[in-house]
Formats: sequence, C-alpha cells, structure tokens
Amino acid sequence: MRTLDIVQSQSTPQIRYDHQEHVLRISGESYPENSFEFYAPVTAWVKEHLAEENRLRLDIDVSYMNSSSTKCMLDLLDILEEAHQKGGAIDIIWRYDKDNPRSLDLAEEFKEEVSCTFSIVTLDQSR
Repeated sequence: MRTLDIVQSQSTPQIRYDHQEHVLRISGESYPENSFEFYAPVTAWVKEHLAEENRLRLDIDVSYMNSSSTKCMLDLLDILEEAHQKGGAIDIIWRYDKDNPRSLDLAEEFKEEVSCTFSIVTLDQSR
C-alpha cells in the first residue's frame, strides 16, 4: 500500500494517512484552484486502500471548504458509503470549531449522505 501524505498549503488541507491507527486525516482549509485535480489522488488512494483493507476512519478538521471541494468530499463519502454497504468498517469524525456554525452545518449535511458511523465533535473535545 502506498502512503498518502499531502502537505498543507494556504488553500489546500493537509491529508495524511496514519498506518498504525488506520486513520485518514484531512485538516486545514480547502479552496484549491482546481479541487477535482487536487482530490483525484486522494480518491484514487482511498479506492486502492479499501480494495486491500476494508476499513478506514476518516478524521476531518476543515474550517472552510469551497463548493467544488464540497463536491469532492461528497464523492469521497460515496466511496466510503459503498465500502460500508459491502461490510467495510468505515467511520467518520468531523471536527468543528463551535465558533464556526457553517462548519457544523456542513458536517450535518454530509452526515445525511452516509449510513456509517459519523460523529460530529467540537475541536475542544479530546481526540
């Protein structure tokens, strides 16, 4: 399995897979010039990972997402939901700043898209 480690920039989140914990973490802000191009390797990696190992925890701490990044996240959730429907151990944690109500709204919208475990927690709650 190849590693996934994308360095955070001003307009893109850090995306890193922790092999020991089986956690894919996405953190920062997401408004790249071309979201689909940015997220394509992430989507490909997730598909490859789930084909080899049918479990994944997605830990998201994104304070802002533009509309095209939101679409890419929905595509990623579709892949995770498909794995979950096939018996995969999939769970999602969405971390939000309680002073950022849009992040909470977005998390609640995403939660409606999947049937796997989807926890919404404030940033001040322990990891």
